[in-house]
Amino acid sequence: MRLLVRGIFMSKNRRKNVVQEKIARISAVHKERYELFHDGENVYGKLKTSVYYNGSDEPFPTVGDFVLYCDVPGGDGQIVKTLPRKSCFIRRDPGVNAFDQAVAANIDTAFIMTSLNHDFNVNRVERYVIQTWQSGAIPVVVLTKADLLEDYTEQITAVQDMVSGVDVIPVSVVSGLGIERLKVYLAPSQTVVFLGMSGVGKSSLLNALMNREVMAVKAIREDDSRGRHTTTHRQLFMLPSGAMVIDTPGMRSLGFWDTGEGLGGSFSSIEALLGTCRFTDCSHSSEPGCAILAALDSGELSDDIWEKYGKLQREARHSDNRAAYLQRKQARQHERDVYSKRKSGEAYAATNVGGRLISKLPVKKKSGGIKK
Repeated sequence: MRLLVRGIFMSKNRRKNVVQEKIARISAVHKERYELFHDGENVYGKLKTSVYYNGSDEPFPTVGDFVLYCDVPGGDGQIVKTLPRKSCFIRRDPGVNAFDQAVAANIDTAFIMTSLNHDFNVNRVERYVIQTWQSGAIPVVVLTKADLLEDYTEQITAVQDMVSGVDVIPVSVVSGLGIERLKVYLAPSQTVVFLGMSGVGKSSLLNALMNREVMAVKAIREDDSRGRHTTTHRQLFMLPSGAMVIDTPGMRSLGFWDTGEGLGGSFSSIEALLGTCRFTDCSHSSEPGCAILAALDSGELSDDIWEKYGKLQREARHSDNRAAYLQRKQARQHERDVYSKRKSGEAYAATNVGGRLISKLPVKKKSGGIKK
């Protein structure tokens, strides 16, 4: 009987000590500290080391992610798991680092914003649209600063010709033009991410939708219509309508990511034809029974779309090859650094975090002298 009472008492204590995991959404990332939204309140948390580091496959959270976290008395909570994503906009940095950056997760719509000034560029818009299709979200092109032009029909037509089937909405926060059309995508529980270069008016539009100033706004440069960085980090906002908006800093460059999943959208007709040729290794140049050549001859597929598809595929392969080359180069440099440290009598430790080698501080080896 005494043992039974003791067992019941111990089981009750165990239940009291069980840490309760809560679901929260990442609203901002401040280096190693995460801001989370839970039950209408903002809380803070940090990643649990044993879950996210030491070679773990657990994806690092980004803004928009749903996570499990535990409260820690007197301090920041502890994030213990990143929940599965329904969509994620990923940007490949085409520069020297060549890393993949998760910009925003669990988004329903992406507002691809470009201003109707000297910086208007339909090719850039097309890149954003392709990446949005790949992310699993719906692209919407927002032409900002429509009050600068009396007639912007030409720009709308240019975008529609480039990315057919995508909604194109001219907007002016000065006159209120287009705001009502945007609200179709801003229903309660919907999440929209703002994408575009600096100075296109992302912060101004956010302020207009929030009915108050939540982001500072800076003037663009007059000589080239380029903007200055107003938004310095990604952040999720709750609109009065109940929709959520993720504001992002301007992205001047956008490399392609994971074209093995297809370019989608305007190129869906091409991807439907791929694999239907007579020969599995068809190069689509002169082989008999080529579905692509037949579509080009019949007019079902335009030469312009096919050439554009080939160009984007070549660029994506170049980006993949460059990324692999840079990773090999960094690995060789790391090996040289380790060898150099060992020669100088220092122990050198490193760990792999997010696909990148993160070096720890070198530690002096203890000298082992001969005792006399």
